[in-house]
Amino acid sequence: MAEFQLPADLKYNRGPVQDPCAYAKESGSSSWLCLVGEEFASMPGGMSYAQVQQAVPHSACVVSDPPRVLNLDLARQHVEALEMLPRPTLISCRSGPRASAVAYMYAGLKLGAKYEEVLAAAEHDNAPFCASTEYKEWVRSSMESLQDEIGGTTSP
Repeated sequence: MAEFQLPADLKYNRGPVQDPCAYAKESGSSSWLCLVGEEFASMPGGMSYAQVQQAVPHSACVVSDPPRVLNLDLARQHVEALEMLPRPTLISCRSGPRASAVAYMYAGLKLGAKYEEVLAAAEHDNAPFCASTEYKEWVRSSMESLQDEIGGTTSP
């Protein structure tokens, strides 16, 4: 396999999203996977799923923000949502780490990449999840657990 890179049609936030409509337009995205729950909407600088729905024609919400723990069930829900959304797609959490983990996990699965290749690309790209041992472990374990279920485009 050629060196793994995150596909250009998957984007994630690297900080709080200030203006969802402007963010979607700026990125040229037609869909959005939102990872935050409604409790985030009431926080200063928060964003609601309703704002996401106003910003793009296609969206999904898989609530994955703290105190929820990233687990295999959430990984399956992320994959299912991303399978249904047209590209280009935004993925967002409160500030970027979980969104970037979802993006790299999903892309690695779909492209049949090994975890080490995905992590190397993520580290090269300064993906926010790389600062968290917990999130790196979630990407690794999710990729290993789901690789047979998802079926990437290349064979091992």
